[in-house]
Amino acid sequence: MRSRRTFLKHTAAVTAVTAGGASLAEEQTRQREGGDLLSRMTWFNPPAKEFYDSGAVTVRCKGKTDFWRKTFYGYVNDNGHFLHVSAPGEFQFQARVSGNYSQLYDQAGIMVRLDEKNWMKCGSEFFDGKRWASAVVTHDFSDWSTMEDLTQNGPVYWRVQRKKDSLEAACSIDGEKYTTVRQAYFPARVPLEVGVMCAAPEGQGFDSTFDQLEISQLK
Repeated sequence: MRSRRTFLKHTAAVTAVTAGGASLAEEQTRQREGGDLLSRMTWFNPPAKEFYDSGAVTVRCKGKTDFWRKTFYGYVNDNGHFLHVSAPGEFQFQARVSGNYSQLYDQAGIMVRLDEKNWMKCGSEFFDGKRWASAVVTHDFSDWSTMEDLTQNGPVYWRVQRKKDSLEAACSIDGEKYTTVRQAYFPARVPLEVGVMCAAPEGQGFDSTFDQLEISQLK
């Protein structure tokens, strides 16, 4: 049976000084502000490395990281990387996602989260020697569904919509025409966190890039 087995800190300390005299933390903030939404997002479980550039973030995730609860594998992992922003009400969040997936279960995409027992993630995931479009919905216990990914070597647009008591995950090759991957129940009328995620359950970590991040209210 296959198993999903069980920071380095930011690029430098906040007291490090750039050539222009500003701290590295201040410099990173300016870089994030070049991409609006990124400037408002924070990390749950910071990655090994992160780099911001004009509305994009490239992440080196740590190895042996995952989001999963109980089902089939019998364990709980909540140490994947999640860059998120608060999203009350009904909303749509999307991002273009790419990664150099190569090890079993390498994954990157979008996550919606209420707490450690209630969340959904969707994105590209590597297993059986290739990429798959993957969605996991968790209400204490995780489930998992997959379909053929839209590409094996390029970026994929991922989108999540929250309407009433449901979530819908969809993917697109061009950011225009979307294919629904999953619809699932999710508690209504509670504020959620939404953003991008990545994890490397079996490998030593890999690089993924997220850009064209957008969030909008549906009502």
